[in-house]
Amino acid sequence: MSTDIIDLLAGIAPGSPLQDVRALRPQAKENAQLSFEALLEPADPGTFPLSERYAVAAFVAQRHGFEQAASFYADLLGDEAPELVEAVAAAAADGAGSGPYGVYREPGLASESTPGPVWEPAESLGLGARLTSALAHTHLLVFRPRESAPDALRELVATGWSADDIVKLSQLVAFLTFQLRAAWGLRVLAENPASSEAATVEGAQR
Repeated sequence: MSTDIIDLLAGIAPGSPLQDVRALRPQAKENAQLSFEALLEPADPGTFPLSERYAVAAFVAQRHGFEQAASFYADLLGDEAPELVEAVAAAAADGAGSGPYGVYREPGLASESTPGPVWEPAESLGLGARLTSALAHTHLLVFRPRESAPDALRELVATGWSADDIVKLSQLVAFLTFQLRAAWGLRVLAENPASSEAATVEGAQR
């Protein structure tokens, strides 16, 4: 049986009450693991290689400030493309910020717009045009989702991303956002045993 990645990132020890919490939603747990395997460890990564997938994951984890996840994905990246580890970490540090922010296109939501900086990785990072555009797009999806639009895809297309791989990139970023938040929440519960026991009781009563 493969290691459950959310359990790993959350630091859920064998016998922990949080294992019972997760067992209350077996389908959700299974789907999260299957999504990890499909998006980050596919048997045939095709034209979206594992090195790029792990680079995006390490970038997203570091941008979320999730140390354990950042180390986990940096290790995977190091096994696949060790030359990228420092550059991706430097890109994540350079793209530091808080969000989400951005400008809504819809007139009715204009008053809720929160302008913020548009981040572009420096050429000096040496990531190459393709990965550079992928990280810039990832930063957009994480920090400025309100500004996601067809125009934002042009740089990806210009640097060799196919339509299928752009979809997979977007799916990957969306999944990582879910995975990291789920693991972070479980880690908080793990550090507060009384809360995790209460969560088990509450879930069992539903």
